[in-house]
Amino acid sequence: MSPDVAFELMMILTSGCALLVSAWLYWRARRRRSMKALAGFGVMMALWCAGHVAVFHGWERLGIALILANPLMPTFFLDFAVGFVNQGVGRRLWLDRLARGRGLLYLAALAVLLASLWLEGGGVIAFGPFAHYFVFQGIGWFNIAYTIAIGVLAHALLLWGLRIHSGNRRRSIAAMFAAGAWGLLLATSFIFPSLGLYWYPWPMLLLPSYVVLLVYGVVRYQMLEINAWANRALLWTLMTALVMGLIALLSAMAGQFGMQALANVPKWQLWLYSMLLLMLALALYQPVSKLVERLIYPGSRLDEQLLALWQQRLGEASSWSGLANAAAGLISRQMGQPVAIRFTPEGESAQALPAGPCIQCRHQPQGWQARLQGFEDVTPGLRLAAEVFASLLATRCGLLERSLQLAEAERRRLSEQHLVELGGLSAAMAHELRNPLNIISMATAGLEASRKEMIQAQLKRADRLISDMLAYSGRIQVQCQAIPLAALLDSLRPQFDWQGTAFEHQLPADYRLWADPYRLQQVVVNLVDNALAFVRNRPGGRICVEAGDRPGLVRVHNNGPLIDPELGERLFRPFVGKRSGGSGLGLAIVQRIMEAHGGHVRHRQDLGWPVTFELYFPEEKHS
Repeated sequence: MSPDVAFELMMILTSGCALLVSAWLYWRARRRRSMKALAGFGVMMALWCAGHVAVFHGWERLGIALILANPLMPTFFLDFAVGFVNQGVGRRLWLDRLARGRGLLYLAALAVLLASLWLEGGGVIAFGPFAHYFVFQGIGWFNIAYTIAIGVLAHALLLWGLRIHSGNRRRSIAAMFAAGAWGLLLATSFIFPSLGLYWYPWPMLLLPSYVVLLVYGVVRYQMLEINAWANRALLWTLMTALVMGLIALLSAMAGQFGMQALANVPKWQLWLYSMLLLMLALALYQPVSKLVERLIYPGSRLDEQLLALWQQRLGEASSWSGLANAAAGLISRQMGQPVAIRFTPEGESAQALPAGPCIQCRHQPQGWQARLQGFEDVTPGLRLAAEVFASLLATRCGLLERSLQLAEAERRRLSEQHLVELGGLSAAMAHELRNPLNIISMATAGLEASRKEMIQAQLKRADRLISDMLAYSGRIQVQCQAIPLAALLDSLRPQFDWQGTAFEHQLPADYRLWADPYRLQQVVVNLVDNALAFVRNRPGGRICVEAGDRPGLVRVHNNGPLIDPELGERLFRPFVGKRSGGSGLGLAIVQRIMEAHGGHVRHRQDLGWPVTFELYFPEEKHS
C-alpha cells in the first residue's frame, strides 16, 4: 500500500469514527449542552479530515474551505469545556457570562474562516508521494494561530477545573489532557510542509485514535454505556490484530508447504477477507448467542426489564415478612408453581424446609447467601432464572437488614432523648408535688385516727407514684457487688402486707448475685408487690423465688391468674399491665434496671406456675 493511499485511508477512517461518535453523543446527550458541544467538535473533526480527502481527489476549493474551517473545532471544544467545568463546586459567575457569550465566539470563528477564504489563506502543492497536499499561506497563518489560541484557552480552563473538581469529573479532565497531548503530537506533522519541511506526516496515520480517546476519556466516567461499548471495541481490535498477524504468517509460510496459490494472493486481499469475516461474526454474535441460550436454557426469558421489575418489587419491602411475600409471588409467577422463601438471620438455627421448590437465604459471616432447594426436576432455563433471582434476593436481604438496624438505632436514639426530657420533667414535677403533700401530711396531725390513717395511706400512695415515675424516667446507674439473695429476701419480708400469702425461696445459702444492692431491692419489691396484688386474700396464695439452671438466673413464681399471652413484650411497657392501685410502671422499671445490669427479664408460663418472671444477670458479671 502506497504512503499517499495509507494517508487517505486514515483520513477517511478518522472522519468516519468522528461522525459515528458524534452521532452517538448527540443521541445520548439529551439536555446536556456540554455533550452536544463535544459532538459538534467531532463533526468538525470529521469535516476537517474530509477536506484533506477532497484535496487528494482534486476538489481543491471544497477541501481548502473545509480545512480552513478548523477554528470552529477548538470553539466547539471551548464551549464544551465551559459547560463541563461550570458545574457544582466549579460554578462561577465569570463562567456563566462566558457561556452566555458563546455566540460571539462562534461568530469570531466564522469571521476568521471567511477572511481566510476571501484572502486565500491556503493552497495546494505536490511533494513526495502526494500529488495534492494542503499548505497554509498568507492569512492562513492567522487562521492556524487563532485555532491554537482558542485551543490553549480551552485547555487552560480545563487545567483550572482540574484544580477545583474532584471525583469522576476530575478524572475526566485528566483524561482529556492525556488525549490532548496525544492529539498535539499527531497534528504537529500536518504543518511541516507549510514550513518548508517536506517530511511525510507519519504521525497523522494514528489520527483516528485521537478523537476516540478524547471522547472516551470524557464520557467514560459520565455515561456507563460507553464502557461496555469500549470493551467490545477493544476486543474487536485485538481480534483484528491477531487475525492480521496469523494471515501474514500463513501467507509467508504457505509457499514452503506447497500452497503456492495461497502464497500468491496479495496480503491486502487476505486481510480484507478476514475483516469481512470478523465483521460478519460481530453482526451475528447477538442473534446466535440468543439462539444458543434458548437451546441450552429453554423457557428462560430473562431480560433487563424483568430484572428491573424484580429489583423494584423486592426494594419496596420494608419487613422480613413483606420481603418473603413479595419474593414468593415474583418467583412463583416466573416458575409457574409455588416457591417457598425462608430467611435465617444471624444467630438463628435453620428452619425445616417445606416440600417442593424453596429458596433459603442464610446470614453467613461473609454476608447473606442464597441456596436453592427442591429444584432438581426444574428445567435448566427455569433453574437459571431461579439462581439469578436468588442472587438478587440475597443482596436485598443485606440491604433490608442494614435498613432495619438503622431504623432501630434511630428509634433508640429518640427513645433515649425522650427519656432525658421526661426525666427532667419528672424531677420538676416531683419537687412541685411533694411540697403540697408534705403540707397535707402535717395538716392531718389534729384529725381523728381513722381519718388520719385514710389520708396518710393516700399520701403514701401518691409518694409511691412519684418515686416510680422518677425511677422509670431517670438515668439508672449501677454499682455492682456480690449480694446474698436469700438474706436480702428475708430482710424485705416485713415490708409487705402478706395477708395469708405464703412466701418462700428455694436458694442455696451461699447463692449470690453480682448486682447493685439498691436496684436489686427495687426489682424484688416491684415483682413481689405486683404478685401480692393478685394472690393476696386468695386461698392457697403462694409466691416463690428460686435459682435457675445456670448462674445469674433467678425466677419469681406466683399462682395468681394467667396473664393474657397477647400482651407479649408489651407487658413491660409503661401503663400496659396496670393493676388496681398500682402506677403502671412497676414492670417497666424492672426491665430498665435489668437492662442497666446488662441482663434481661421475661415472662414465662411453661415452668409449672401460672405466672413466672425470669431474671437474668450476665454470667460474666456473676460471682
